[in-house]
Amino acid sequence: MSLVPARNGANAPPTRAAQLTQDIFKTSTKGKVPTGYAQEIAISEQSFRSLHRDVQSQQAAGKKRKREGKGDSGVTYGANAYKGPWARYEEQRIDSDSGEEVEMSGDESGDEVVVYEEDEIAPVPEKGGLKGTGYADISADKETSTFEGSQEFDYQGRTYMHVPQDLDVDLTSEFENLNLRCYHPKKLIHTFRQASSKAPGGSKDAHEKAITALKFFPSSGHLLLSAAADGKVKLWDVYHNRELLRSFSGHTKSVVDIDFTPDGTKFISASYDRQMKVWDTETGKCLGRYSTGSTPHVVRWQPEQRAGQEFLAGMHDNKIVQFDTRISSDKDAAGDKRNPVQEYDHHLGPVNSITFCDENRRFITTSDDKSLRAWEYNIPVPIKLISDPSMFALTSSATHPTKPCVLLQSSDNTIQVYNTGEKIKQNRKKDFRGHNNAGYAIDVDVSPDGGIVCSGDSAGWVCFWDWKTCKMWHKIRASEEGKAVVGVAWHPRESSKVVTGDVGGVVKYWD
Repeated sequence: MSLVPARNGANAPPTRAAQLTQDIFKTSTKGKVPTGYAQEIAISEQSFRSLHRDVQSQQAAGKKRKREGKGDSGVTYGANAYKGPWARYEEQRIDSDSGEEVEMSGDESGDEVVVYEEDEIAPVPEKGGLKGTGYADISADKETSTFEGSQEFDYQGRTYMHVPQDLDVDLTSEFENLNLRCYHPKKLIHTFRQASSKAPGGSKDAHEKAITALKFFPSSGHLLLSAAADGKVKLWDVYHNRELLRSFSGHTKSVVDIDFTPDGTKFISASYDRQMKVWDTETGKCLGRYSTGSTPHVVRWQPEQRAGQEFLAGMHDNKIVQFDTRISSDKDAAGDKRNPVQEYDHHLGPVNSITFCDENRRFITTSDDKSLRAWEYNIPVPIKLISDPSMFALTSSATHPTKPCVLLQSSDNTIQVYNTGEKIKQNRKKDFRGHNNAGYAIDVDVSPDGGIVCSGDSAGWVCFWDWKTCKMWHKIRASEEGKAVVGVAWHPRESSKVVTGDVGGVVKYWD
């Protein structure tokens, strides 16, 4: 009977891992070119761990940390003192430049000072100047105003501020007594043009560049204020001759927004030259200049103050600032600025619109951060935040004249409605579609009776919707060249008169 050797112990065959370790550097010499070949196509976990441990042990063999010398057993203190088995390991540090480990040793007494080589520190770059921006400070004495009309005073010595009484439209009585029923306009009745001897036909368009804002005179609407990218603000007569009455010049860059005080005696203009200026509507005099160093995007007077004492401005630096025109812009005794008197700083993007609501005790702001925030006036903490991933930036707004709600122009080609009663929330049932506004800050407005919503369009149309059904009633081709209609305003006293302005500087009046 033959004995079979055991498969374990000394007689066991070599392990697969050992065989792989021995043959790992062998190459195939069958061909003309020596080539390597794979030992195993799929290696087992046990073989991998064994090979990994072998590699780690080979790498760690020559990198064992060294101890400092044991020292002289006859010396107790000082240099070369006896340390024995308690000797420290030599310090190791990665050099900052080469990345190699440098061994550094020192004795316990600390007589030898170890000096580390530090990285070179790049110098702090200097603060950029204003050379390439064109934002140099402008002179404060450049505001001018010119009367452009045919007659500055009437036979009784009254200026254009007097509300005309010789019309078939009542511009002075209370709005509740008018019983207006509004309809959408159908035809063009006038194009506002300014006289020019150089232009063909003796007149030219209302502005040389794109219209940015259109505002009717509060309550009566017998005057029209227009602002454009040419840096000028112009006042027009809506009735009688419908001529240019006065031009206001004082901004070096495009005018972004304008707003009348509730009594109409003053208005404010905001521009890309970072200035906000208050003007006298009648005389054209500049009454005040305000700036925070940032570009204003929207300005609104406080509606409760008829003469216009405080206003809000939405800025490019994400802030809403509150100014008081009764306070000078100089610094006080402590060196702090007196204006602005309040800052509302919670938005994460440039502010687009400001809308007062709830009997003017609150206001709603929208921003490029795709959010809506509600504030109590004079309290810089938002009382409501509406922000949703499906929201788009809300660019302009309009207050409904009879309902407690606000209409907001959304960048996804819709007009959304938000209730402003006890709870500020979106009205999902109200959604106006059918126009294109992406890429433009197009105005939205509501008829005086609240029954019709109107808005411009990026293709040159003016669109009208029914408030109740949200269906589009009518579209008017307001720009023959297909230029975007960015300014829209409904006359506060007329049933079907709307003014429009496009990016070509043309202002048209519809009925």
